[in-house]
Amino acid sequence: MEELVSTERSYLRHLQLATGTIRGNLQKLQPAPANLEAMFLHIEGVMDVSRSLLSRLDQTPSSDPKFLHSLCDAFLCLAADMEMAYKEYLANYNNITAQENSYKQKEAFWNEMVKVIKSSAPEVNATSLTFFLVMPVQRIARYPMLLQTIRKHTDPQHPAYSVLEEAARATVEINCRINEYKRFREVADKYKKSEVLTMKDMINRLNGHSIAKKTARLSQLIKHETGMVPKLKDEEFDALEGFFYVLEKGIMDLHKNVAAYLGHLQKFTECRPEEQDLDIDSEKSAVFYKEISTALRQWIYPVFERRLNALVFRPLCALRDLLAGPRNLLRKRLHKLLDYELLEEKASLSYEEQAAAGDYRTLHALLLAELPLFNSAALQLLWGALGAFSRLLRDLASDVEQLCAGYTQQLPHSSMEPSAFWEWADGSVLEGAKRLESLCRSMEEEMNAPIVQPLSPASQKRLKSLTEKHGSGKIYQLSSHVVGSRDLDLSLQRGELVAVLSEMDTRGDRRRWLVDAGGPRGYAPSSKLVRYHQVTFDPPPSPSPHFTAPPGGAENRRHSYTPEARPRLAMALPCFQVCAGYDFRARSSHEVTLRAGEPVRVLEPHDKRGNPEWSLVEAHGQRGYVPSNYLTVLPSNYLAPPPSSSYR
Repeated sequence: MEELVSTERSYLRHLQLATGTIRGNLQKLQPAPANLEAMFLHIEGVMDVSRSLLSRLDQTPSSDPKFLHSLCDAFLCLAADMEMAYKEYLANYNNITAQENSYKQKEAFWNEMVKVIKSSAPEVNATSLTFFLVMPVQRIARYPMLLQTIRKHTDPQHPAYSVLEEAARATVEINCRINEYKRFREVADKYKKSEVLTMKDMINRLNGHSIAKKTARLSQLIKHETGMVPKLKDEEFDALEGFFYVLEKGIMDLHKNVAAYLGHLQKFTECRPEEQDLDIDSEKSAVFYKEISTALRQWIYPVFERRLNALVFRPLCALRDLLAGPRNLLRKRLHKLLDYELLEEKASLSYEEQAAAGDYRTLHALLLAELPLFNSAALQLLWGALGAFSRLLRDLASDVEQLCAGYTQQLPHSSMEPSAFWEWADGSVLEGAKRLESLCRSMEEEMNAPIVQPLSPASQKRLKSLTEKHGSGKIYQLSSHVVGSRDLDLSLQRGELVAVLSEMDTRGDRRRWLVDAGGPRGYAPSSKLVRYHQVTFDPPPSPSPHFTAPPGGAENRRHSYTPEARPRLAMALPCFQVCAGYDFRARSSHEVTLRAGEPVRVLEPHDKRGNPEWSLVEAHGQRGYVPSNYLTVLPSNYLAPPPSSSYR
C-alpha cells in the first residue's frame, strides 16, 4: 500500500514537471516546436484523477486499520472518471509518438529540445518528452498489479478483503475497456479517412489479391440483390444506418438550398434599380422606392447575409464535412460484411482471415456504439440550423416592416379595413400575374420569331451567291439554332441564310429539308426554316403609334417600348449603304427627321433601354432616334440624291 501511494505521488510530480516547467521552456525556443500542445492533449484529465486519488488517500493515515478500505473505496469511486480520462489519453498516444518522431527528423532542432528537457529536469535522466508522456500508459496497467499484490498479502478474513477484490476486478475491467476503445479508435482512424486517388494511383494499387477480393465482394453483393443468398440482417444496425442516410440527405439538401439562397441574395443586392431613371407615374412613389431600396441594399440585406453565413451556412458546411467519417465507416463495414459472410462458410480460417473477421466485428460494434451518438448530435445541429434560419427570416421581416412602416401610412390603401385591403391585394396580384403572363407570352413569341437584322459582309456574299444559284424564292432563314444530330445534318446558327434544294430527305421525310448553306450541303429541320422576305415599299407602322412628345423635351426620358410592335429590318439585295426607306418626321428633340433614300450612319441599333425598335443614327450632321423598320440597306445605284431642302 505504501508503494502504491509513494509511486502515485512520484507519478503526479513527474507529470506536473512535464506539463509545467518543461512545456513552458520548450515554448520559449525560437522557433517554437510545431503542434507542441497536441502532445499534451487529455493529460490534464489524467492528472485530475491522480490528484483526486491522492486527496482521498490523504484523508486516512496509512497506519489506520481502515486505510485499506479507504484505498479500495477511492478506486471504486473514481473508476468512471479514471476510465474516461485514460481511454482518451491512450487512444491519442500514437499521435504523441508520431509528433515526437517528426521533431527528431530535424536533428539540430531536436538536440536543442533535448538540452531544454535535461536542463529543466536535471534530477531525472530524461532525453525526450515521451519519457514523461508514456507514464500514464504504464500507470493504468500497473494499478491492477498493485491491487492484486495487496490482495495476495491480505488475509481473506480481513474486513476489507471483499472490497479489495472488487477494486482489483474493477481496475482489470477498466483496462479491458480502454484496450477495446483504443482498438475501436485505431480501426475508425484507419477506415474513416477519405483518399483522393488519381486513375494512375488506383491502377498501381491493383494486384492479384485485390482483384480477387473485389471480385468476391461483387459476386456476394449480386447474390444478395438477386436473392440467391440471404443477407445477414441486424435490425438495430439497419435502423441506425437508414436514419443516418436520411439525416445525410437532409443536411446535404439544406446546405445546397442555403448556398443557392445566398447566391441569389448576393445577385439581388448587386442590382441597383434605384440608381436608374425610373418610369414611375408618381414622383413621391419613386422617392419612396429609392429610399427603401437603398436601405435594403446597404443595411438590411448585408446584415442578414452576414448573420446567415455565421449562424447557418458555416455550421452546415462543418456538419457536412463531418458526415464523411461515418459514411466511410459504413461503406467499409459493408465491404467487411461481404468478406465475413464468405469466411463463415469456411471450416477453418488462416491468420489473415481471422484478422478480417475481427475487423468486421470491430467495425460493427463501433458503429452500434457510436452511430446513435452521432445521429443524435447531427440531428440537434440540423434543428439548430433550421431554427436559426427561421429566426433570421423573422428578424428580416421585422426589420423590413419597421423600415416600411413610415411609408405605408402614406399609401392610399393604408386606411382600408383588413377585409377590403386583402380583397384589393388579391385583385392587384391577379392583375399583375395576368400582365406578367401576357408579357411572357409576347416574349416567347418574340424569341421564337425569326430575326431579320443587318447582314454581315460574309452573309451578304452568301445571300448574293445563293440568289444567283437558286433564285430569291428558294432563300430561307433559320428561326433558331440547329445542332446536327444525324448523318448529313448541318449545325446552323439562328438568322443564317440557306437555299432549299429539296423539301424532303431521301426517305421522303418532309421534316428534313435538303439545304445549301453557301458551301456545305445537308439537312435541316423544316420547322426551323422560314422564308426570307424581300423589302416592301409600303411604309411600316411606327413602333410607337401612341407616342406623344414629352412636354419637358430633353429633360424627360423617351418611352419607346411597345410590346405589340416587333422590330423588323427587311433586307432584299446585297447592300453597301444604310439609308432611310421611308419619310420620317421627328416628333421630339430625341429624334431626327429623314427623307426616303437619304443615307444614314447607324450609331446604335437600339435605344438606351436596349429596345431594337429604335436606332440611334446620324444624318445630315444631326443625331437622333428613328424607327428601325424605317431603315433599309440598298445598293449604291438605288440611292436617291441627297435632299436639297430640309424640314421646317
